[in-house]
Amino acid sequence: MKRGHMVVGHPTYDDSGLYSHLTGVPKALLPGTRGKKILDFWWEIVNMRQLFSDVYMVTNADKYKHYERWATANDFPIENVVNDGSTTLEDCLGAVADLELVIRSRKLQDDIMVIAGDMLCEDLNFDIAQVIRFFRSKPGELVIYYELEESEKTSSRGIVEVCPDTHRITQFLEKPVEGRTPSRLATVVFYCIQRGTLSYITDYLNLPPHANDRGFGRFWEWLINEKQVDVFGMKLPTGFQLIGQVGLSDYTKWLTHYSTKQQNNPAKAVTYRSYARVGLMGNPSDGFNGKTIALSISNFWAEVSLVESQTLVLLPHPLNDPTEFGSLQDLFCISRKEGYLGGLRLLQATCKKFYQFCSKQGIALTKQNFTLKYDTNIPRQVGLAGSSAIVSATLKCLMKFYNITDNDLPKPIRANFILMVETEELFITAGLQDRVVQVYEGLIYMNFSKELMDKQGYGNYVSMDMRKLPQFWLAYLSDPSDSGSIHSNIRQRWLSGEPLVVEAMKTFADLTDQARAAILDKDWSCLAQLMDKNFELRRSVYTDGCLGPGNMKMVHLARLFGSAAKLPGSGGAVVGLCLDQAKLVMFNCDIYPCRREL
Repeated sequence: MKRGHMVVGHPTYDDSGLYSHLTGVPKALLPGTRGKKILDFWWEIVNMRQLFSDVYMVTNADKYKHYERWATANDFPIENVVNDGSTTLEDCLGAVADLELVIRSRKLQDDIMVIAGDMLCEDLNFDIAQVIRFFRSKPGELVIYYELEESEKTSSRGIVEVCPDTHRITQFLEKPVEGRTPSRLATVVFYCIQRGTLSYITDYLNLPPHANDRGFGRFWEWLINEKQVDVFGMKLPTGFQLIGQVGLSDYTKWLTHYSTKQQNNPAKAVTYRSYARVGLMGNPSDGFNGKTIALSISNFWAEVSLVESQTLVLLPHPLNDPTEFGSLQDLFCISRKEGYLGGLRLLQATCKKFYQFCSKQGIALTKQNFTLKYDTNIPRQVGLAGSSAIVSATLKCLMKFYNITDNDLPKPIRANFILMVETEELFITAGLQDRVVQVYEGLIYMNFSKELMDKQGYGNYVSMDMRKLPQFWLAYLSDPSDSGSIHSNIRQRWLSGEPLVVEAMKTFADLTDQARAAILDKDWSCLAQLMDKNFELRRSVYTDGCLGPGNMKMVHLARLFGSAAKLPGSGGAVVGLCLDQAKLVMFNCDIYPCRREL
């Protein structure tokens, strides 16, 4: 981006007498949030020589002196304040003609950014460099949009319909009547235009004149809908109000609204939990286009807290990320039992992937720093999804902090995101099941068939009624091995088409469908038998040596007491269903399904 351009609004008029002290003040020089003038904020945003070679500002003749004085006080080049010669609203050129005037008079031949200088913004900290990077990654123009608040009407804004995959704007509607489009994505005067498209501005102005045709809304409507020029959209997760389009009383209303929202959102901690997962049926076929049933349990959880701070800080956990030891023997014992990899890497990988995801999806994040810390009581390395719980809880905090909605990151995609953090960033062997359950919570039936995964990128996930579930029990090893190792070489054998493995994964899926029917029918005897079959099928494919003596012993002990048992995850724990209540007392280790919703 070599050129920047700012279009400022017209003077303020007081039609009520309540704001006489602001009469005649150009709207861009009205007070904004946090005590700054609206234009001060935008000048701080674009006053970056590494991003822009020049910044221009255009205004009318009537208020030119106001902006000349402002330029002198704020180290803005006076020669870059462009006077369009108009003195009244009746003879004003219009925003598009003002832009053309700057391009023509300054002989601009580079990509440009256009921003309305009288635009009130809810959040003052978004990253304009991220906007430019996204613009450069797309083969077309860029329009910034945001999601309307409930009180805002689509008829007051230019509304865009955006392809969620390509981010291309498929239709632009200037102030459509209510109900014409389901979209509530509103554009603001914040654009990036390629040098090759600048000639369209002149072409547009040469069309037969109409009184309302010189605003940017009609220009983009013409460029996108009629000329079919590729224009892409980027979302800013914040609110905007173009003061040039509202009266003074509306300006004070929005200023109060935005200021109040900032005052009511001090640097307080955002805290979320994600719960351990227990696989009831079908695992480990989730990584092999199979089907599974699993539930989240409230016995164990990971909790992550985020609070705004001056710098970005990731706090190590005193137990899980030790840096001090009592002795060399203490280090040896802790490392042998707990391994070398704590939760800090999970926080860092999630933050890195979150920024990457938002940049790719066209979501410009605010420039806010934070401190992250975590805690967890999920037993480590026993296959209860402890790692993904930390990632999931971290993602919830980041979404809340940056105002990322379910529309920006839908639940099925959220589960994919969590999996990618672990597999792509940390090379953890894993499937989708755990992440789906931790995103949706409760008892979930999951179908990961190849057809579904290829078609939509995720499976079919169905929440089931868990109020009538029988009592399950859970046991786990006190000194487990890394749960990822139990996956052995199964994936390579499956990818090579080994019949034993391929057929086993299909059978896991069949068992899952039978278990779903048993749960719906409340046939717990059938469910117990299916749990045993699930384990025996897994045993036949993975072998006893791969499952390990600890897992085999737990299942053997459970069956001695007449209980069905299987591995709820990758190894290190077993989940059981004992229908004999007298024998169930001997276990004394129930699990409690988690019914919370996000």
